[in-house]
Amino acid sequence: MDTLSQSREKIDRIDDQIVGLFEQRMAVASEIAKAKQSEGLTLMHREREREIVNRLTDKVSDGLENYVKVLYSTMFDLSRSYQARLQGSESKLRSKITKAIENTPRQLPKKAVVACQGVEGSYSQQACDKFFPMPSIMYFNTFDGVFQAVEQGLCQYGVLPIENSTAGSVNQVYDMMDSHHFYIASSLRFKITHSLLSKKGVNPGDIKEIFSHQQAISQCSEFFKSHPNIKVTVCENTAIAARMVSESERRDIAAISSRDCAELYGLSEMGVRVQNNDANYTRFILISKHLEIYPGANKSSLMLALPHRPGSLYNVISQFAAVGMNLTKLESRPAVGKDFEFLFYFDVEGSVYDEDTIDLFCRLDKNLDRFTYLGSYLEK
Repeated sequence: MDTLSQSREKIDRIDDQIVGLFEQRMAVASEIAKAKQSEGLTLMHREREREIVNRLTDKVSDGLENYVKVLYSTMFDLSRSYQARLQGSESKLRSKITKAIENTPRQLPKKAVVACQGVEGSYSQQACDKFFPMPSIMYFNTFDGVFQAVEQGLCQYGVLPIENSTAGSVNQVYDMMDSHHFYIASSLRFKITHSLLSKKGVNPGDIKEIFSHQQAISQCSEFFKSHPNIKVTVCENTAIAARMVSESERRDIAAISSRDCAELYGLSEMGVRVQNNDANYTRFILISKHLEIYPGANKSSLMLALPHRPGSLYNVISQFAAVGMNLTKLESRPAVGKDFEFLFYFDVEGSVYDEDTIDLFCRLDKNLDRFTYLGSYLEK
């Protein structure tokens, strides 16, 4: 039996042969790409790929068939990717991204009309103040109202929570992303510190009902488990909850909201720890009607639908890996009005100034039935 060192030397020799053969294969693939382009043929030829996989799986030992199938599925994706790059076809998406990079100012404006959900004191408002030194804020009752305000041109930007480090994704926002036209211009990780707020002079033991937003309630789930007799009432926003307590004549209610809302609405912090985790962050996105790509953009968001075939999601992910892009977020949500169909939301890290990145986005746009580029941006 060979030693470990000897076996590794064998692997090295085999790898040298494989990479040489891979280079030869890609050279032939480039010739095929030119032939297909001259004859007006598409790069995808699923029947031919199936024939190759069937032929090669017949040649390997039992137990290796599935490995060969995965290997060659990846090989086909890389080959198509390389062929598409060689063909260098222009697309509307490439032109849109290039123009946005050229025409976007060096930084966000200091003043802007911005849509936020809730009322003064909400976390969205506080995040807005992080994006803009002097925003003019318009408040809306729902997340959908924020989307519509931006889409209709009523506001230049909108601020929306997208996910929380404790409670996860804000599903309402994800579900609305498919029905609105918008782009992400920036994003922000904002630390959330919840407080239990009541009228002045009220003791914690007197509280019978607490008002707050569903996300905040989820982020304080351990507190509610230890106080099962306290009624929980869901509100549209944590700041609205604080305002409701302030305007009510009852003294047995409280709100889970921000410390800013205590001063804003004349309430007192009760000094009770309510949130599960002190390292509690919410990610907010800044949306715009027009594509804006500010300098330093190193993150992109995409929305797409995939065919119902084994390996279709893997095939897309492998293409990101092939160009060195890191997948940081993958969210699936049911497609509105379509049974058993899902939309996938991707956040990927990689420079939009890299031609490989733009090439990949253009290929996905061309080859998938549904693909939406949501923008490239720098996360603060």
